[in-house]
Amino acid sequence: MRWAACLVACVLAGPLWAQDMIRPVARPDEPRQIVAPVLAPDGSTVRPIAPGSTTAALAETDVRPILRPFERSDLGFGAQTRPQLQTERNLISLSPSAIARSLRPVPRPASIEVAAEARRIARLRGQVCGDPSIQGTTIGRVNGAGACGIEGAVKLRSVAGVTLSPQATIDCRTARALKTWVERGVQPAVGSEGGGASSLRVVSHYACRTRNNQPGARLSEHSFGRAIDIAGIRLRDGTEMTLLTDWNSADDGAQLRQMWRAACGPFGTVLGPEANRFHRDHFHFDTARYRSGSFCR
Repeated sequence: MRWAACLVACVLAGPLWAQDMIRPVARPDEPRQIVAPVLAPDGSTVRPIAPGSTTAALAETDVRPILRPFERSDLGFGAQTRPQLQTERNLISLSPSAIARSLRPVPRPASIEVAAEARRIARLRGQVCGDPSIQGTTIGRVNGAGACGIEGAVKLRSVAGVTLSPQATIDCRTARALKTWVERGVQPAVGSEGGGASSLRVVSHYACRTRNNQPGARLSEHSFGRAIDIAGIRLRDGTEMTLLTDWNSADDGAQLRQMWRAACGPFGTVLGPEANRFHRDHFHFDTARYRSGSFCR
């Protein structure tokens, strides 16, 4: 009996329960009511305006929301300072003293372009060892007495814009090492003093002779075009740093030592005024290779 009574009660309550679960859906053609939020008088909470209420019922301190002055969200986070976006907002972002149109560079005269092209062609024509920064003349094979001689010799006129006085006859490997030394050693050490480095004073290059010109000694690297001796660095103002007079001077001694250190690596042998009495007035650089690395003294 109890079971039957419960079944009858559920059947009778079903329609009422279903009605609570159903909510009316607005038809497309019916106007929709928009509930606008209004700031509470204390500014802490927001309460909605009930449908049908009038503005007269609102307190004078209530503030209705208004449409934002811009629609793009990124304009609210500092992007409005960009001139392009300010224009979108019909704002004037230009200074009264700003020019109406940006300046344009004046085209170079045709004569400058012609001169630059002529210099470029001259550099390409005068390059040796496949490097425009190494200027000179290709000689080729140089025959010498006995074992002396050079394979692929060049007569070097300048490296990295620094001339050689006189021109030096060496091979390309030595020429490339000399260029590296000038770029990493001479020019940084000299800097802007005297207008910068202008030329290197060469006191020996290719020569079929023994080491230090001593009888019975082994052939020098000069005999194979793999060595060059430099006694001074001339500056553009006409002054010269010489190893004989300036190695221990307060003015240029530190710079000459900096050049000496920079040569260790590009060259296999680096000798300076402190090596021995034969080199007290010049640098000796050669590209001989040793298993233990560069020999610098």
